Amino acid sequence: MKKIFVALCAFATLLTASCTDFVTPSHNSSEPLDDYFRNEARMFESLVAAYDPLQWFDYSFGQYCSIPLFSDIMGDDINCGGSNEGDQPVLVKTHFYQLNSNDVLSVIWTICYSGINRSNVVRQYIDGVPGMSDETRKQWVAEAIVLRCFYYNILWKCWGNIPYYEDNLKEPYFAEQLKHDDVYAKVISSLEGVFDMNALPMKAAVGNEGRVTKAMAYMLYAEMVMYQNDTERYQKALNYMKEIIGSNQYALVDDFAGIWLESGEWGPESIWEINYTSEGSPRDWNNNGITSGGNVYSTLIGIAGGPRLKGALAGVVYDGWGFSTVNEAAYNMYDEGDIRRDGGILNVKGLDESTIGDQDGYVQRWEDTGYFLYKYLARQNGNHGARGDVNMGHGNNIRMYRYAETLLNAAELSVLLGQDGSSWLKQVRDRAHCKDTGTSRDDIIQERRKELLGEGKRYWDLVRSGLASSVLKASNHPFRPNDWSESKKYWPIPQSEMDKDDKLVQNQY
Repeated sequence: MKKIFVALCAFATLLTASCTDFVTPSHNSSEPLDDYFRNEARMFESLVAAYDPLQWFDYSFGQYCSIPLFSDIMGDDINCGGSNEGDQPVLVKTHFYQLNSNDVLSVIWTICYSGINRSNVVRQYIDGVPGMSDETRKQWVAEAIVLRCFYYNILWKCWGNIPYYEDNLKEPYFAEQLKHDDVYAKVISSLEGVFDMNALPMKAAVGNEGRVTKAMAYMLYAEMVMYQNDTERYQKALNYMKEIIGSNQYALVDDFAGIWLESGEWGPESIWEINYTSEGSPRDWNNNGITSGGNVYSTLIGIAGGPRLKGALAGVVYDGWGFSTVNEAAYNMYDEGDIRRDGGILNVKGLDESTIGDQDGYVQRWEDTGYFLYKYLARQNGNHGARGDVNMGHGNNIRMYRYAETLLNAAELSVLLGQDGSSWLKQVRDRAHCKDTGTSRDDIIQERRKELLGEGKRYWDLVRSGLASSVLKASNHPFRPNDWSESKKYWPIPQSEMDKDDKLVQNQY
């Protein structure tokens, strides 16, 4: 089931981060772009190019930037980690709420606007392609718009007040900076327009896994509606969750731990994953890290000295760099017998076969807890067939949306609407073999914490539910020295962008 292999297309050279730097896409041909794209195969290359930046959410331009990584280190369950506090200073500042305009994950800005630009190229040229069926044309346009919305969603959650455009810019390459509420209105309207087109399949056909589907777009829509607390759209979002559920094309799987293995990719529970592949991966530290192939995230969060673990883990764990350690409180929040605990977290402290700190055990790194994120942890042979740097060659996909989250969304939206969503919540708990601990919104937020730990959801759940100020306190955290406050919701805009456009208004972080 590997994969729609997202390769960098010949014409799609990297578009730079700033609105002031966007240029007309180039290609290895003397033909004008209007003529170059008068060919369905080339138009498909353009569509594939719009998917390419998804893989850059790993390591690009000197920054580690996996979506689960940067999201979860702002929450309460996952730490930054690494060799020491100076290992990856921008990640540490993200973790500690100490960002400034010069120390921020500016690569996220780069990736997202590159993806937006590429998505717009599809829309710009597709009507000029002769011989395409209306069905294919509509589907490709719908895919491009949803991808653009996905990139904007990340920008919106991280920066809030951002330059927004739906047609690629012309000189002088400036776009109007919109307030966060206005960005939301634009993006959500675009998604609703896609739904009106009815051009996307509910599930991708075999061989097309990784492409945008109706279910993926519905999940993105619900995520944004719930983050915005848009009460007027709760019912619509719930209806979309019901449509996914009623399609019977997705299902929970019994083996929770198996979801995270290579054999578990694109299983019955998977709605959308960002694809990586180890086999033949050429990826290395050249070309700013944006060559397609495997990922480095698995190595980044892997156990330093992991191959020295004994007993049941002998020969299982690949070496790593000790980022994204899991807090003990997160491990202990699960009921005994809840399969999500040991299916998602590796408790090295609890292994009799391994001794912490000696030559036969793993190497303790900064912010070590003895607990590691098993979901994405580097496994032996996880980089099989990699031709580039093996540390960047792991083929573990990032599971962006799972059916379990669909059920939890449906349960929460039902509660918010004064309806009964307990049956959907029960399905998630029954699979986990855990106790029924209530059906209030707070109960569901806690269930999301257990189910989706390490998947890049927790921090955003705390912010949208109003719990961030009380939960994200230094006194509640084993390492973080600062409290979260409302001003930390939006990151500082990168100084390089501020310098290029004097009309940009900086976020007060």
